[in-house]
Amino acid sequence: MNTKGEIPSMFLLSRNRKLVKDDLKEIAKLMYQDVSEDPWDKENLTKRNLNFSIESVRLIDLYVHRLMNTEMGKTLLDKHFENFVNRLGAYLGEVIKSHIKQQDFNWYEFNSVNNYSICQVKGRIKPYTLLYSKKRDVVIMPLFVTSEYLEGRSTFPNFLVYVEEMTRQHSY
Repeated sequence: MNTKGEIPSMFLLSRNRKLVKDDLKEIAKLMYQDVSEDPWDKENLTKRNLNFSIESVRLIDLYVHRLMNTEMGKTLLDKHFENFVNRLGAYLGEVIKSHIKQQDFNWYEFNSVNNYSICQVKGRIKPYTLLYSKKRDVVIMPLFVTSEYLEGRSTFPNFLVYVEEMTRQHSY
């Protein structure tokens, strides 16, 4: 620190280039650990069914369809939007992460990747936690995609297509 109480810029530059991990595996597990009393949810959103397989994303799609197309679901989405984004996005991200052949993606805080990576995320994007490969300098943003989907602005018709596309695209 200098006499003015400022940190010299050479230290700021190195400090900003540190990646900050933000593991979302436990949040993904909430998809089957913290289930509503709804009979469909209790029957389908189980550890056995939500086993992080690509096929399990079909259940996530059915669940989200019910949320977005029933009065009760719409009310829940309005009240707990960020919780749904975090849980659903974390689950999708864990499925993608476990099915990419190189398995070198990890969860990091958005801003730490944006400061660290040469492939900075541009535009007006909410800073959700994301998957990042340091080896390849590649970003996957399942929470952002989930947010877009729940707001009706997704470029993907469903989450299964998204998961399959990300798995295929990043398994080279």
